[in-house]
Amino acid sequence: MTYSRRHFLLHSSLGLAMLSSIKMNAMAKAMGEVGLKDYFRDDFKIGTAIGGKLMQELPADYEQLITREFNAITMENDMKWERVHPRPGVWDWALADKFVDFGVRKDMYIVGHVLVWHSQTPKWVFEDTAGKPVSREALLKSMQQHIATVVGRYKDRIAAWDVVNESVDEGNGWRKSPWLNIIGEELMEKAFLFTNEIDPKAHLLYNDYNEHNPDKRAFIVDFVNKFKKRGIPIHGIGMQGHVGLNYPDIKEYEKSIEAYAAAGMRVHITELEVDVLPEAWDHIGAEISTNFAYSKKLDPYTKGLPQKIEDQLTRRYEEFFKLFLKHRDKIERITFWGTGDAESWKKWLPGKRPHQLPVIV
Repeated sequence: MTYSRRHFLLHSSLGLAMLSSIKMNAMAKAMGEVGLKDYFRDDFKIGTAIGGKLMQELPADYEQLITREFNAITMENDMKWERVHPRPGVWDWALADKFVDFGVRKDMYIVGHVLVWHSQTPKWVFEDTAGKPVSREALLKSMQQHIATVVGRYKDRIAAWDVVNESVDEGNGWRKSPWLNIIGEELMEKAFLFTNEIDPKAHLLYNDYNEHNPDKRAFIVDFVNKFKKRGIPIHGIGMQGHVGLNYPDIKEYEKSIEAYAAAGMRVHITELEVDVLPEAWDHIGAEISTNFAYSKKLDPYTKGLPQKIEDQLTRRYEEFFKLFLKHRDKIERITFWGTGDAESWKKWLPGKRPHQLPVIV
């Protein structure tokens, strides 16, 4: 794989040809010396997610591309609990350290992802040696120690943390995860308090998918307002942005941006991508444990996108970026969930979908 600007700007699922119709001469500038981060410098930060495999040894052309186009980075998986803290007393900092060192060296806005999540957390966190649920006190202690260790290691270098990820169910209140089952509804505020205690300067986010959903939006706004009244340090809402050609309703998406901002939150679009394939599940998110039977009907573009679909993809990105620019005063950052299709999580998940996005080689 060669990581070129042509690969990123013209062939990847990001569909950034949209820029030419959003602002005059954008593509011309992007293909020249001015990167996307420079072009949108007066609007919001432009970021990307970096996978651990690439982080092991950054290809020179990939590093050049990242440096030129972005001013914000997120580690895709290798700062999650199962990667940095796989067993009690065992820590693996190799890739996380490389990621943070790279971000500091390149003067990036570094996002820590993620401290508390029901997925990609080892079973030992929730179960004792007999396989029974640990006590509330034990789980709170594990959470506090994990946050103190991870956040403390990168204090003053990581600007923002996804403190809690996907803790709200679709129209059903709090997600019935082991965190909730053992700790109760205090799990969210405890996580934010623990993080703020270690790094009071960090920008703290709640991150989730489907936040355009009216019920989910109302629930999030409600707990944010309650947190603020009690002095819980929450500063922003991460809207993941796993969207498709026909979902979600962009008017609902806009209502959520406005509602979260009205609640005093900075809005981050944290995991933006537009899926061109037919819908494969009832809820569109990053829940990697979801699975379904592989079907050719769900994977029709193994030889590349037809021009009609490419045009739809471009229009969809254009539609969203027009919305983001309209609300530039509310939005802190736009982060794409990967720099190109070849590294997209949707190539493999869920359920053996090897061509979830067209791969450019």
